[in-house]
Amino acid sequence: MASELRDGSPQRRRRSGAALDEEPRLGSALTTRHIEAFGRKVTTTASHLMGPLDPSNSTHYQHAMSELQKELRRPGIQRRVFSYARASPTELVRSKLSTSEIQHRALTYLPDEILHNIPETDHVFSLFQGFQATLPEVAESEHRKRHKRRNSKGQKLLGEKDDEDLEGPPALVKLKQERLALSRRLEMMGVRKNMCSSEIREIDNKISNLNSMRKIVLERLGDLEQDELQIEQDMLTMDNKIEDLMVDLDDAATLGRSMTPPTETDVEAEPTAAETHDMSESFMSASIYEKLPSPKAKRQKMSRRISMPIRHEHFEPGSSIREMQAHNDMITALDFDAPFGTLVTAALDDTVRVWDLNLGRCIGLLEGHHASVRCLQVEDNIVATGSMDASIRLWDLSRAEYSPHEDTIDEEREDDDPGIEAKQDYRPARHHPSSMQDCPLFSLEAHVDEVTALHFKGDTLVSGSSDKTLRQWDLVKGRCVQTLDVLWAAAQASATIGSSDHQWRSTGRVPDASADFVGALQCFDAALACGTADGMVRLWDLRSGQVHRSLVGHTGPVTCLQFDDVHLVTGSLDRSIRIWDLRTGSIYDAYAYDHAVTSMMFDARRIVTAAGESVAKIYDKTDGRHWDCGFGVSAEAGEGKGSIVERVRVKDGFLTEGRKDGCIGIWTC
Repeated sequence: MASELRDGSPQRRRRSGAALDEEPRLGSALTTRHIEAFGRKVTTTASHLMGPLDPSNSTHYQHAMSELQKELRRPGIQRRVFSYARASPTELVRSKLSTSEIQHRALTYLPDEILHNIPETDHVFSLFQGFQATLPEVAESEHRKRHKRRNSKGQKLLGEKDDEDLEGPPALVKLKQERLALSRRLEMMGVRKNMCSSEIREIDNKISNLNSMRKIVLERLGDLEQDELQIEQDMLTMDNKIEDLMVDLDDAATLGRSMTPPTETDVEAEPTAAETHDMSESFMSASIYEKLPSPKAKRQKMSRRISMPIRHEHFEPGSSIREMQAHNDMITALDFDAPFGTLVTAALDDTVRVWDLNLGRCIGLLEGHHASVRCLQVEDNIVATGSMDASIRLWDLSRAEYSPHEDTIDEEREDDDPGIEAKQDYRPARHHPSSMQDCPLFSLEAHVDEVTALHFKGDTLVSGSSDKTLRQWDLVKGRCVQTLDVLWAAAQASATIGSSDHQWRSTGRVPDASADFVGALQCFDAALACGTADGMVRLWDLRSGQVHRSLVGHTGPVTCLQFDDVHLVTGSLDRSIRIWDLRTGSIYDAYAYDHAVTSMMFDARRIVTAAGESVAKIYDKTDGRHWDCGFGVSAEAGEGKGSIVERVRVKDGFLTEGRKDGCIGIWTC
């Protein structure tokens, strides 16, 4: 029986064509007659079941049920029902739809997953109107003339009006046509405006997405720089281990040689103790010789970075990187070695602090001065500080016991919260109480009044003091090798040349107590530039100890200066910045501020100035633009953030500012 029901059975294949015609598939075999007969039987059965119980109707019910069972036992009906139950909905659809209709539905079908992600549109114009708005006006008018007439089916374009609508005299019809054209142009203008607005919103969304991606990449760059720092520290640790092992091997070899009896030649070649002492004193002073580190001294724990951070170069100019409450009083001096490197700050609270700019954490304190530090300079790992106690001290930060990744969990938590970063307090040396105990090198003491300016390059350091002298120091021997008397030099120049420009002159603009006698200086090889309280800028030759040239122009005490190969930039309390041409000695450029200039520094592109305001004044030498950087730029600057900027330092667009309230601000410019 089962083989008879299968379409592909041998009995099925042996059927004749007439038999196949008699029993075709579902839909074509069930004729109307069969359906009506089956329906009559079902109706009779239902009527009997729903009707009253009548013994006379029992035979009729049995007859109806027997007829129904006889109909269901027919093989043709069974095969058709079985074929219908086995067919899938797809096969049913394919059997009922034509080929062209199936192709059309397949091309126009979109799954619900795609339709679900379609954004809601707020366009008030249709796609056809937008297409019409993109056509040029000339081409659009020709297109409308060409399609002005109705097509063969009597249809017309959307928005088209019949010529019958324009009734009246020819002149009136012409005016109506012109007004209709203007109305259409106005409508197209509205469509174009809407399209432009949509494009702007789309561009804004793209910019927002790109900014989000940029922020992610900047965070990735910061992580890479952190990994670089960790690798450099690991390399330094390996170098320390290698050097310690080499020292141990040298000690073992020396011990082995000492156990060997010396020969007569070795005895004759060895110098006496007195000769050794004379040789050491001829090389350097005895006071310094004993303070130099021995070969077995502890190796450095903090070194100069090999790879320089570049993250700040991708910030917008004027972006705030960090703010730190570094001191409890006015910042008097600050300097750093590299962006995100090491910062040294001094204030009137008589402390000198060393900072890790990458983490914004205090490494420790440089203790040794007996008064506040007025000037300092950081060069690689060496720090020079000049104090009001008339002494100059040198420090080697490479000897500091400091691990940049120690206790970083708290710092990472603070970095994630900008509110904590804005209120971040300084971390005193209690975390590392002995971190800087090995940093002091030696002290230079020869001035008799406070040291107000210093600069060192290589083995030469020059300092300026309120005792009205400049001193040149040999850092190898650790002693003063030359003293320059500024008043004597001015008098000698006046007597020799007979010019009043070289005499000491008092400006009378500010009291003597408010201005340092030596406001700023810088040396390079044998060249020395010095700015003093009389507004003069003197260029010295350290080989002869004489003034080579005097630059006259400022009317107030000079407080800051810096020079390169061609230009010398000076700032003064007369509220001006002057740029001098070193080749001719003339003023190349000058510009003024509203307040006195207290600090200035320039790099390859910009000049940054502290001019008695709550912002740092920046002059871009490339495009000649002046702009402000700092918390004072924003009108919402809170209490404390509007404090006056006293000191500025800039390198490669990385700006640090020291304010009157003891805060340190770090910016990009």
